[in-house]
Amino acid sequence: MARLGETPGPIGVHGTSWLQTVAGDIRLVDRSSTAERVADVLRRRITEGDLPPRTHLPEEQLIVVLRVSRNTLREAFRLLSHEGLLVHEMHRGVFVRELDEADLVDLYRLRRTVECDVVRSLSHVDPDGLRRLYDDVAEGEAASGRGDWVAVGTANMQFHRDLVALAGSPRTDQLAERLLAEMRLAFHTVASPQRLHETYVGRNRALLDLLTAGEFEQAATQLEEYLRDSLAELLDAMRGDAA
Repeated sequence: MARLGETPGPIGVHGTSWLQTVAGDIRLVDRSSTAERVADVLRRRITEGDLPPRTHLPEEQLIVVLRVSRNTLREAFRLLSHEGLLVHEMHRGVFVRELDEADLVDLYRLRRTVECDVVRSLSHVDPDGLRRLYDDVAEGEAASGRGDWVAVGTANMQFHRDLVALAGSPRTDQLAERLLAEMRLAFHTVASPQRLHETYVGRNRALLDLLTAGEFEQAATQLEEYLRDSLAELLDAMRGDAA
């Protein structure tokens, strides 16, 4: 085990150390961070794709890099388990959860309810919110151009997070954050990220054009179709890869 203040060596995914990234994240929050703040850090790592399903979360090393007590870390684990992101296995520890098809269908049902309702309820779009959406779309297009499909997926999730933020509701924002973290777990089950994300780079741009024009009802209708197609394609990809 690393000594206090010493960052553990690389044990991360795809040759990177997600523990070191977590150590960087915790510097962004108050030193007296609560379990909720620790959960925020781990949730962010799941959303960014650093923690795929079945990743083991080593308690001793996380206590060191997060600089929190064992009780605080376990409370953060409990919160994320309640959100469906982590699972505790007896005598083995805590792992990032793996989603099945039923989880995915339920997840998209809730996404349609939340995201489409936000868009349909808009009467105007805040310029700052619109600017963030343009940045998200541009980032996704740039990542697509260089063939970085994991980054395309991250930009896509940021687009949907900022889309929900147009409602100006902190509670809805928190719900969207949790849903999108689960979405990243679903993305990891498919072997080809390009297959999942390529079509939606252009569809995000089209949706943004409707929002810019104030065509909110049409945008909501298009978003419903977008999410139905996304679910169908993701289920097909999951079944194909499993076969």
